[in-house]
Amino acid sequence: MNKVILMGRLTRDPEVRYSQGASQTSVARFSIAVDRRFKREGEPDADFFNCTAFGKQAEFIERYLRKGVKVVVCGRIQNDNYTNKDGQMVYSVRVIVDEIEFAESKNASAANSDNGYNGGGYMGGGNSAPAPSGAGDGFMNIPDGIDEELPFN
Repeated sequence: MNKVILMGRLTRDPEVRYSQGASQTSVARFSIAVDRRFKREGEPDADFFNCTAFGKQAEFIERYLRKGVKVVVCGRIQNDNYTNKDGQMVYSVRVIVDEIEFAESKNASAANSDNGYNGGGYMGGGNSAPAPSGAGDGFMNIPDGIDEELPFN
Protein backbone atom coordinates (compact mmCIF):
# COMPACT_ATOMS: atom_id res chain seq x y z
CA MET A 1 0.00 0.00 0.00
CA ASN A 2 1.32 3.43 -0.91
CA LYS A 3 -0.65 6.21 0.80
CA VAL A 4 0.49 9.44 2.43
CA ILE A 5 -1.42 12.16 4.27
CA LEU A 6 0.33 15.48 4.87
CA MET A 7 -0.78 18.78 6.39
CA GLY A 8 1.25 21.88 5.72
CA ARG A 9 1.49 25.27 4.06
CA LEU A 10 2.29 26.00 0.44
CA THR A 11 5.80 27.42 0.22
CA ARG A 12 5.10 29.25 -3.05
CA ASP A 13 2.27 29.83 -5.51
CA PRO A 14 1.44 26.66 -7.48
CA GLU A 15 2.81 26.31 -11.00
CA VAL A 16 0.07 25.09 -13.38
CA ARG A 17 0.60 23.95 -16.95
CA TYR A 18 -1.57 22.25 -19.54
CA SER A 19 -0.56 19.23 -21.59
CA GLN A 20 -0.63 19.46 -25.36
CA GLY A 21 -2.86 17.36 -27.57
CA ALA A 22 -6.52 16.67 -28.19
CA SER A 23 -7.49 16.34 -24.56
CA GLN A 24 -5.62 18.94 -22.51
CA THR A 25 -4.88 17.91 -18.95
CA SER A 26 -3.91 20.43 -16.30
CA VAL A 27 -0.86 19.67 -14.16
CA ALA A 28 -0.20 21.58 -10.92
CA ARG A 29 3.15 21.49 -9.15
CA PHE A 30 3.67 22.93 -5.69
CA SER A 31 5.50 22.24 -2.46
CA ILE A 32 4.34 22.22 1.12
CA ALA A 33 6.19 22.73 4.38
CA VAL A 34 5.17 20.26 7.08
CA ASP A 35 6.19 21.13 10.64
CA ARG A 36 8.06 18.40 12.48
CA ARG A 37 6.32 17.26 15.63
CA PHE A 38 9.56 16.84 17.59
CA LYS A 39 12.36 19.28 16.98
CA ARG A 40 15.99 18.72 17.82
CA GLU A 41 18.59 21.43 18.03
CA GLY A 42 20.49 21.81 14.80
CA GLU A 43 17.82 20.07 12.73
CA PRO A 44 15.22 21.73 10.51
CA ASP A 45 11.80 22.61 11.96
CA ALA A 46 9.95 21.41 8.87
CA ASP A 47 10.15 19.02 5.95
CA PHE A 48 9.40 20.15 2.42
CA PHE A 49 7.52 17.94 -0.02
CA ASN A 50 7.11 18.43 -3.77
CA CYS A 51 3.59 17.61 -4.93
CA THR A 52 1.93 17.13 -8.32
CA ALA A 53 -1.80 17.07 -9.10
CA PHE A 54 -3.64 16.41 -12.36
CA GLY A 55 -7.01 17.24 -13.91
CA LYS A 56 -9.77 18.61 -11.66
CA GLN A 57 -7.46 18.66 -8.62
CA ALA A 58 -4.96 20.80 -10.55
CA GLU A 59 -7.71 23.19 -11.63
CA PHE A 60 -8.88 23.53 -8.00
CA ILE A 61 -5.30 24.25 -6.92
CA GLU A 62 -4.85 26.85 -9.65
CA ARG A 63 -8.06 28.62 -8.71
CA TYR A 64 -7.94 28.61 -4.90
CA LEU A 65 -4.47 27.95 -3.50
CA ARG A 66 -1.69 30.47 -2.94
CA LYS A 67 1.54 30.67 -0.99
CA GLY A 68 0.93 30.23 2.75
CA VAL A 69 -2.44 28.45 2.51
CA LYS A 70 -2.68 25.48 4.86
CA VAL A 71 -3.86 22.27 3.19
CA VAL A 72 -4.27 18.55 3.78
CA VAL A 73 -2.94 16.43 0.93
CA CYS A 74 -3.76 12.74 0.44
CA GLY A 75 -1.89 10.85 -2.22
CA ARG A 76 0.91 8.46 -2.98
CA ILE A 77 4.68 8.75 -3.04
CA GLN A 78 6.44 8.25 -6.35
CA ASN A 79 10.16 8.10 -7.13
CA ASP A 80 11.31 11.11 -9.11
CA ASN A 81 14.88 9.92 -9.82
CA TYR A 82 16.95 11.14 -12.76
CA THR A 83 20.51 11.28 -14.04
CA ASN A 84 21.95 14.80 -14.04
CA LYS A 85 24.21 16.30 -16.72
CA ASP A 86 27.30 15.01 -14.87
CA GLY A 87 26.01 11.44 -15.14
CA GLN A 88 25.22 11.17 -11.42
CA MET A 89 21.97 9.66 -10.24
CA VAL A 90 19.80 12.12 -8.28
CA TYR A 91 17.24 10.54 -5.94
CA SER A 92 14.06 12.30 -4.90
CA VAL A 93 10.41 11.61 -4.27
CA ARG A 94 7.21 13.41 -5.23
CA VAL A 95 3.72 13.21 -3.76
CA ILE A 96 1.10 12.50 -6.43
CA VAL A 97 -2.06 14.17 -5.11
CA ASP A 98 -5.32 12.21 -5.06
CA GLU A 99 -7.21 14.57 -2.73
CA ILE A 100 -6.57 18.05 -1.37
CA GLU A 101 -8.56 20.12 1.11
CA PHE A 102 -8.23 23.38 2.99
CA ALA A 103 -6.93 22.85 6.53
CA GLU A 104 -8.11 26.17 7.96
CA SER A 105 -10.72 28.81 7.35
CA LYS A 106 -10.07 31.79 5.12
CA ASN A 107 -10.13 34.05 8.22
CA ALA A 108 -7.51 31.92 10.00
CA SER A 109 -5.36 31.92 6.88
CA ALA A 110 -5.54 35.71 6.70
CA ALA A 111 -4.70 35.96 10.41
CA ASN A 112 -1.64 33.75 9.92
CA SER A 113 -0.42 35.98 7.13
CA ASP A 114 -0.28 38.74 9.75
CA ASN A 115 1.35 36.56 12.43
CA GLY A 116 4.78 35.50 11.22
CA TYR A 117 3.99 33.77 7.96
CA ASN A 118 5.43 36.58 5.81
CA GLY A 119 2.39 37.44 3.77
CA GLY A 120 1.17 33.88 3.88
CA GLY A 121 4.55 32.27 3.17
CA TYR A 122 6.16 29.71 5.43
CA MET A 123 8.65 31.18 7.89
CA GLY A 124 9.35 28.06 9.96
CA GLY A 125 9.23 28.05 13.69
CA GLY A 126 7.06 26.98 16.50
CA ASN A 127 4.25 24.60 16.93
CA SER A 128 2.22 27.25 18.69
CA ALA A 129 -1.53 27.11 18.26
CA PRO A 130 -3.26 30.34 17.34
CA ALA A 131 -4.90 32.20 20.18
CA PRO A 132 -8.62 31.48 20.34
CA SER A 133 -10.66 34.16 18.72
CA GLY A 134 -14.23 34.96 19.54
CA ALA A 135 -16.68 35.54 16.76
CA GLY A 136 -15.74 35.06 13.15
CA ASP A 137 -14.04 31.67 13.33
CA GLY A 138 -17.31 29.73 13.28
CA PHE A 139 -16.92 28.30 16.79
CA MET A 140 -18.46 29.36 20.07
CA ASN A 141 -16.27 29.86 23.14
CA ILE A 142 -17.24 27.61 26.06
CA PRO A 143 -16.94 29.38 29.43
CA ASP A 144 -14.64 27.94 32.12
CA GLY A 145 -16.30 25.82 34.79
CA ILE A 146 -19.14 24.58 32.60
CA ASP A 147 -17.66 21.06 32.21
CA GLU A 148 -19.98 19.46 34.77
CA GLU A 149 -23.04 20.74 32.89
CA LEU A 150 -22.05 19.22 29.54
CA PRO A 151 -23.86 15.93 28.73
CA PHE A 152 -20.80 14.27 27.15
CA ASN A 153 -18.09 14.20 29.83
